[in-house]
Amino acid sequence: MTRLHFAVLAVALGCCGTASAQTLTAEQQAACKADYQKYCKGTMPGGGRIIACLNKQRDQLAEACKRVLDAQK
Repeated sequence: MTRLHFAVLAVALGCCGTASAQTLTAEQQAACKADYQKYCKGTMPGGGRIIACLNKQRDQLAEACKRVLDAQK
């Protein structure tokens, strides 16, 4: 994953949750990295689109990524 894609993922996961969303740790970002690359790489960031994309693929996601997404609700 390029640095840009990883940065986009980090911003999307960190900013698109609830109003009180916290900044994600490197460990949390890493939990969804492979799933993002596999299922949502072409998704345009912003407006919660990456989170929505990952949630659509929820059944296929790693358990660690599911926990990160759950924490963003």
